[in-house]
Amino acid sequence: MTTDRSRADPGVTVDITTTVGAFTVTADFTASAGITALFGPSGSGKSVTLATVAGLLRPDRGTIALGDSVVADPARGVHVPTQDRRLGMVFQHAGLLPHRSPLDNVAIAVRTGNRTRRRELAGSWLDRVHAGHLATTPTATLSGGEQQRIALARALAGQPRLLLLDEPFSALDQPTRRSLRQLVRDLVDAHDLTAIVVTHDLDDIAHLADRVVLYEPGSTTTSHDLEPDRPDELLRLLRLIT
Repeated sequence: MTTDRSRADPGVTVDITTTVGAFTVTADFTASAGITALFGPSGSGKSVTLATVAGLLRPDRGTIALGDSVVADPARGVHVPTQDRRLGMVFQHAGLLPHRSPLDNVAIAVRTGNRTRRRELAGSWLDRVHAGHLATTPTATLSGGEQQRIALARALAGQPRLLLLDEPFSALDQPTRRSLRQLVRDLVDAHDLTAIVVTHDLDDIAHLADRVVLYEPGSTTTSHDLEPDRPDELLRLLRLIT
């Protein structure tokens, strides 16, 4: 929570209702450059919202816009497929191809150039996530933290308009969580990215988020900008959901 994003243009505008089975979630927020956290207890609809933004689920009503481009509007029959939204995605489990090297896993996401150029660009992204030394290591032998670094490099290699992270640190030990949080923060700042992270961990809010969208079961979301270096902000958020 160290960068002033107040003048940044909106990266994504979300005003939707999505139903999955008997569960319905309504979300209304704008995420501009920086990191927006979707925060709340398990089962409150955070991941459903993220999946809808990604195009993996379709909203029942409302709109999603990436910049000036509407990518979902069921009233007008608009649904841009996931692969055409230019998203980078990192989930709790890295989802790497075990039979491909880390370098090849990242190169798959590079959108331009011939094979040699794509591998060069993939290597540069591995360097940026401090994983260049793992380029040819068998993917199946990587630790959880190493796999998440590769997944982050892959997500960024496609030069996404929006970075989506769904509980990306929850399966990792505390030291690895801390280092990856800082890595994500540094990369978002360095590349002026818009990122949305799903979390129920207050440490993620304290050390990662510029703003937070609160989720409570059975209600709509509410959005709050976080002030830098204000521990009392976290206490205020806790009071809102407890």
